[in-house]
Amino acid sequence: MRLLVTGSTGFVGRALCERLLTEKMQIRAAVRIAEPQVSLSPTIDTIPIESIGPETDWSKALADIDTVVHLAARVHVMHDTVADPHAAFGEVNVSGTARLIRMAVAAGVKRLIYISSIKVNGEESPTPYTELDTPSPQDAYAVSKWEAEQVLRQSAADTGLEVVIIRPPLVYGPGVRANFLQLISMVNRGIPLPLAGINNLRSLIYVGNLVDAIVACVSRTEAAGQTYLVSDGADVSTPELIRRVAMALGKTARLLPCPINMMRLAAKLIGKSGEVERLLGSLTIDTSKIRRELGWQAPYTMDQGLRVTAEWFLKS
Repeated sequence: MRLLVTGSTGFVGRALCERLLTEKMQIRAAVRIAEPQVSLSPTIDTIPIESIGPETDWSKALADIDTVVHLAARVHVMHDTVADPHAAFGEVNVSGTARLIRMAVAAGVKRLIYISSIKVNGEESPTPYTELDTPSPQDAYAVSKWEAEQVLRQSAADTGLEVVIIRPPLVYGPGVRANFLQLISMVNRGIPLPLAGINNLRSLIYVGNLVDAIVACVSRTEAAGQTYLVSDGADVSTPELIRRVAMALGKTARLLPCPINMMRLAAKLIGKSGEVERLLGSLTIDTSKIRRELGWQAPYTMDQGLRVTAEWFLKS
């Protein structure tokens, strides 16, 4: 099988390329010219790509390719500084994906795996999200992912392209950045966190588990035309996650009680409401569909994933 990976130098892309090397597939990596060059295996064919949008030329990257895994995206940021976030996300995530699809179909690509986001379902739910839920994207990033999914489904209906959509929650592992990296750093430094009283549940996914799910969707015929929600399969509260991170680091979690209303007020005053709500609220995922249809099970436990992540952090 000849496979093209977009976003190959990103956090998930690097892990996916490393895994695919063990699967005896011919791998081609699309590498954006504007990005810092990240070393990939010399056995991977790399093709430079200009900025992703409605005019991107994918012709060289798509030549003789059977399957595309589309990871490249304008990613979610907590405090976007662009004047029009919806337009910026739409340029890359919607128009850029539409352009890739059109050129992929013209090049004879048979299947496209699209890495979306659980944020398409919503930001918080008292019950686990499923593939049958009515989408409820809440921000520009999530809206762009949902719109890209619709473009993909329409293309599949019009052309016969086999489309598979994967919606992961927060992904962690070696190379993780943003809020999860900040959490690891605070726990490692022994900073007291006022989160002991939080009683919520969150789904996460270790990058090794996400990559394994992607590989299953690449190789299994049953995946064609499907949308799958994926996670580690072990939902944890915010305090429990911090305890597990601390254990992986060989530290003791320092958790203090604090009234939730006081936390929300303090977050509002400093402009951190979004970050705090993600610590307080529940977001869980029902993975029964991919387990039932593809027989997929997360190969790594959360504790195993956190241990590998902690080892990377302590060495970096």
